[in-house]
Amino acid sequence: LDKLEAAGRDTEAYGRTLTAASGQLDGDHSPLALRNLMDGLKSATHAMETRTKELEGELQRSAHEVSELKAKLDDVRKESLTDPLTGIANRKAFDQQLSHAMKAAQENGEALSLLMCDIDRFKGFNDKWGHQTGDQVLRLVANCLSENVKGRDTAARYGGEEFAVIVPNTKLDAAVTLANQIRAAVESKKLVKKSTGDILGTSTISIGVAQLAPDEASAELISRADTFLYAAK
Repeated sequence: LDKLEAAGRDTEAYGRTLTAASGQLDGDHSPLALRNLMDGLKSATHAMETRTKELEGELQRSAHEVSELKAKLDDVRKESLTDPLTGIANRKAFDQQLSHAMKAAQENGEALSLLMCDIDRFKGFNDKWGHQTGDQVLRLVANCLSENVKGRDTAARYGGEEFAVIVPNTKLDAAVTLANQIRAAVESKKLVKKSTGDILGTSTISIGVAQLAPDEASAELISRADTFLYAAK
């Protein structure tokens, strides 16, 4: 902004120089006076050209810096909406996406289903094998969710060992089919302790599924899916 303000002042000064020169050209002048006038105009024009080039370079650098800042801002925004352990959406992103999905479903008259997932006996697994292996289980479940969702679906870590999947434009029966696919995918993975290579067996998850009812609030939808989750357990 300082550079632009300075350029504006330089342009005004150059304009005044040209106006003054135009006035001086009226009437008869000696060759020497005309030469001095032209030399002055030439000097002012050269100085203006130099300042313009400097401004162009400064604006290019500023544009590059702005592009870098936008990229960094996008990265920060993505980080703020991503669970650092599993790499999928976090609770904040889940809340935002559920709000958007519910609004779209209610406006367009589309179905919307929600899956609430919980790893079975996770605390006992953590106590037996340690938190690092527990983290491995969390990542495994997150990968299975990511591999089985598509399009506008959102897989998120809801908190602790609980996950959620938002499934727009999907009725209850199709959402239940998806839930069973995810359960089977998780159970098919063998857990291996990285430090020793020991096979620890398999992990399972329970899933509750609910379809959005007319005029239902997000808390009510989550509560119904949670109820079915614990019934599944």
